[in-house]
Amino acid sequence: MTAVVEKGTFIDDAAVEDALRAASTKDAGRVREILAKAEELKGLDMDEVAVLSSISDPELMAELFATAREVKEAIYGARLVLFAPLYISNLCTNDCLYCAFRVRNKALRRRALTQEEIRHEVEVLVDQGHKRVLLVAGESYPKENGFQYVLDSIATVYDVKRGNGEIRRVNVNVAPLSVDEFRALKATGIGTFQLFQETYHRATYKAVHVGGKKKDFDWRVTGMHRAMEAGIDDVGIGVLFGLADWRFEILAMLQHIRELERAYGVGPHTISVPRLEPASGSDMASHPPQPVSDVDFRKLVAILRLAVPYTGMILSTRETANLRRETFALGISQISAGSRTNPGGYEEDEEFDAAQFQLGDHRSLDEVIRDISELGFVPSFCTACYRLGRTGMDFMDLAKPGDIKHHCDPNALSTYLEYLLDYGAPETRRVGEETIARKVAEMDPIRRAHTEKMLDRVRAGKRDVLC
Repeated sequence: MTAVVEKGTFIDDAAVEDALRAASTKDAGRVREILAKAEELKGLDMDEVAVLSSISDPELMAELFATAREVKEAIYGARLVLFAPLYISNLCTNDCLYCAFRVRNKALRRRALTQEEIRHEVEVLVDQGHKRVLLVAGESYPKENGFQYVLDSIATVYDVKRGNGEIRRVNVNVAPLSVDEFRALKATGIGTFQLFQETYHRATYKAVHVGGKKKDFDWRVTGMHRAMEAGIDDVGIGVLFGLADWRFEILAMLQHIRELERAYGVGPHTISVPRLEPASGSDMASHPPQPVSDVDFRKLVAILRLAVPYTGMILSTRETANLRRETFALGISQISAGSRTNPGGYEEDEEFDAAQFQLGDHRSLDEVIRDISELGFVPSFCTACYRLGRTGMDFMDLAKPGDIKHHCDPNALSTYLEYLLDYGAPETRRVGEETIARKVAEMDPIRRAHTEKMLDRVRAGKRDVLC
């Protein structure tokens, strides 16, 4: 461990700008050298990422996408992990100009769910087949219990049991915490702590965060240092694309990643790539200062997959079904499905004006599962790594060379079969059984035999079979 960092001096704006100015794709040979290096699964440095970010030639773009597909397949295979966000509160003291939750949005109906209401929300998610949730709260808590509200809410989620169903892993996205608060959070048994910088561009950050504690760029960007100091070794970072130049953002994010690797030997477990979407009470959300086109969005996903090949990449239901389909093979390894972004949205089964942003994909969990299975991917509800100790450095040691799939592939198939047997619609079950049979047949004899034993146990009524 290293001493907790208090200033975000590892984000060097000038170095990023210099790298972008120096980047050129006029030399196709240089681009292909970088792509060849990426195929070694060891990642890329900032200057190399800058070159890839400036690609515009259609032929080189096609080669970038093809390389990203190869790297994604080598590390993560065809798996797509599924989860649902669980918004427990939209209370907030910050004034972020792009967010519906901002404190000055008086039109928003404020709400913090009671523990009983949270239980009902979780019951709906479990009955749909979910096994993983991302618990989200606005950056303020009920006055009567403060941060303890989050800790109590996690306990409530884990406490829900319905037949074969339960939430096996709770990830958390809340305001940056002190080291002591992070230790309390870890003690609840969370999976990943997730925190987005929103934008790494300091001038933009200052311009869009005009009130509340979130105005402090350094407090936020050093949050992962405090989390790791507290023993949380699975962290997730991200950028809200559309606030600043996306090329600047991915290079600065790479600086953040390399800093975590330097300080703790462990980079982020996940990278999220949300784009600005319309939100009530925010003109900026509907008119992004630096909009990211669909082409550039696919490009940045592919580049991040090559730059940090070991890291899971998360795509939310902000994006449309078609855009989501187009990015799965380029690097995405986790997706949300059947999402609601307002507290109480699952039980009430509709979006009130309390939502954080508009959704692009409104399909149910079962519809998403059937769709991605028909595309050749394997829906996964696996949570084994977090309960078997494969986190932090142990996970990285398996993920970096691509060995993690030897554990994840059997777990993905067994959890997919659980879903099909317990929750799947008839057509989804038919498609899913075909997918499982095909993927098992593609395995080598040893892994195939092991996976078939796991699947037999699931069919016999066993649940949560771990590899």
